[in-house]
Amino acid sequence: MALNTVVYEKLRNAFEQKCWRLIIEAYQISLKEQVIQLDWNENDISSELHRHVKENPLRLKWKVSTSVEADIPKDIPKVKGFSDRFPRIDFRLTSFISTYEYEYFFEAKNLKQNDSALKRRYIITGIDNFASKKYENGSLIGYLLQGKTDETILEINSILKYRKRSAEVLNYKMSKSLGVFYESNHNGIGTLKHLIFDFTSL
Repeated sequence: MALNTVVYEKLRNAFEQKCWRLIIEAYQISLKEQVIQLDWNENDISSELHRHVKENPLRLKWKVSTSVEADIPKDIPKVKGFSDRFPRIDFRLTSFISTYEYEYFFEAKNLKQNDSALKRRYIITGIDNFASKKYENGSLIGYLLQGKTDETILEINSILKYRKRSAEVLNYKMSKSLGVFYESNHNGIGTLKHLIFDFTSL
């Protein structure tokens, strides 16, 4: 059984890396195409990125299925209207590897350096939804539409510190395969990864 757990974790981690590559390549293509506008809603940007994820030949090679605005079924009482209470998340990627089905989720939020409301929303409906396990097994994406990434992250961290959540601040990370990203640590779920997609050059 322990071996199965080790194998499962290796395959799950490999799938996470594939999901990250697909979403990062979608972002890079969107920068080249310059279709995304800075006044777009989150769902508009997610829809455009989703198109690029679907068109990526690697997605077919890796047998990854994807959808946007996906329901995440939870154990809730099954009475009239129960499905309306499922949490909805921006990106759901799935694949069968060996005998296991793997799911990975991305939740996206618009961000602007000079907009405190958006930064608070990033925390309340982004970080907190993962920390509370409303969303599981995924990462957060910030769509930066104004300002600088490092300043925006500093201000998100300031809000967390002000709320006595210093242990949950976002920390800069770098990897060869993923480039720059951030990590925060939370009781109950461990590490949460954050990608910041900077659209300010558009």
